[in-house]
Amino acid sequence: MTRYLISFNDGAMDHIPDEEMPDVGKASHAVVQDAVNAGVFVFGAGLERQRANVVATDGMVTDGPYPETKEVIGGFVVVDVASREEALTWAAKIAGACRCAQEVRQLMPDPETDAMLRQADRRW
Repeated sequence: MTRYLISFNDGAMDHIPDEEMPDVGKASHAVVQDAVNAGVFVFGAGLERQRANVVATDGMVTDGPYPETKEVIGGFVVVDVASREEALTWAAKIAGACRCAQEVRQLMPDPETDAMLRQADRRW
């Protein structure tokens, strides 16, 4: 199985009227429940609309993201599926529920971290 990040940009849902957001939330949670039931859901969350901080290798903390950054992630889901096509299918379900386009990117495999998580008795 391969993990994929399915994400959307901050502001991608701004076109949705406030009164429709409860329906969007209900539809989104239904897709998450489907992914949990299918055994492919790893983790997901919406991100608070706030400026991020950047922590440098020396530990110095600065405001970020950098000014040249035009887009930041507004929310994401990680799925663990057999193929890119299956990830795209889940992205289409999420896009429909969230009423916004989704970006799909394959996560790099990391067998060492996977082994650590298995040892800690976590699903990966």
